[in-house]
Parts: sequence; structure tokens; C-alpha cells
Amino acid sequence: MSAGLTTHVLDTSREGPAEGVDVTLQRVGDDGDVEPIAEGTTNDDGRLDEPLLTPKSIEEGTYELLFDVGEYYRSGPSGSTFLETVPVRFVVDDAEEHYHVPLLLSPGGYTTYRGS
Repeated sequence: MSAGLTTHVLDTSREGPAEGVDVTLQRVGDDGDVEPIAEGTTNDDGRLDEPLLTPKSIEEGTYELLFDVGEYYRSGPSGSTFLETVPVRFVVDDAEEHYHVPLLLSPGGYTTYRGS
């Protein structure tokens, strides 16, 4: 896979992809200020239709993904949520590599890791 940044949201309570989760990517400056630089909504496979960063647009630095899971859970069978927004802050230290940041989601918690 070529360089860039992608994500994937899986709902472990539903044993499948989480469709309809809004995702925002922010760049975190050295001073801690954040700037939104990309956004999208997960499709029926729990993925975004386009990479958040392409090989040409990815740069070294600190980024933060914000997953708006509150609305996703409120629109589900229970109609309620414990989690509202899941933040994942990470560092890109080699812009030549591909970064994949999956989110494994459940109504009361989440896990993330650097995928491939």
C-alpha cells in the first residue's frame, strides 16, 4: 500500500462495520493548536470512500482523529450512548509510510492500533 492515511471503524457489539460515523482529521501544531484538515463519513464497510491523507498530502507531524460515535449510537437500537467523541492522537514520523488507524468500537469503550 502506498503512503497516506486511512481509517476503519468496526462495531464489536454489532460484529461488523460501523456505518455513518463522522470522522474529522486535525493537524496538531507544535503549540498545541489544532487545525481541521479532512473529514468524511464511514460507508457500509466502516471505511471512508477516500483516504484522509494521500501520499502527496501526508506530512510528518502530530495528528488527531475525532470519531463522532455519539450520533451513531443514538441512532441505533438502544437510542443512547456513553461515548460522544473518540479522539485518537498519533504521530506520523515517516511520510513515506502508510498509516492506517482502525477503531474497534463498543457502546462502553474502544480500542485502536496502528494497522497496515
